[in-house]
Amino acid sequence: MAERMEVARTIAAPAAEIFAVLCDPHGHVAIDASGMLQDADGEPATGAGDSFVIHMDRESLNDFPMGKYDVTVEIREFEKDRLIAWTILGQIRPQIGHVYGYRLEPSDGDETVVTSFYDWSDIDPEWRKANIFPVIPESALRATLGILDRTVRRGYPRG
Repeated sequence: MAERMEVARTIAAPAAEIFAVLCDPHGHVAIDASGMLQDADGEPATGAGDSFVIHMDRESLNDFPMGKYDVTVEIREFEKDRLIAWTILGQIRPQIGHVYGYRLEPSDGDETVVTSFYDWSDIDPEWRKANIFPVIPESALRATLGILDRTVRRGYPRG
């Protein structure tokens, strides 16, 4: 079984406008299709090593009785207007080690091909034994891209 998912969508907006949403902690909440991301604290990411807090509610997935909790999003890869990838740091130990991200490829005019990815190939062996991956289905990645498209098209309100 593959340990990475990728889905792509062409969005009629410049890469810089899309990337601004993806760097903003509140942008993550605004485009989340899973319903787990409830709110955020922190400044927009400007490079690898940056982090911000996301307030979560696991009841949206109804798979584990975790309720409400916070995670730290730690940016692993950052290439302005091209690539952002992060891992999730939480209270559970060992840390899981899965990675989420977006790759942006400007195309003709003001269109950008946006690829959302979810990679659990390097998760901690304890979590591999749990056999719970992928936590988020491909349909959620696709839906998030649709919400991202709508959010950017309508003019994402920063802040």
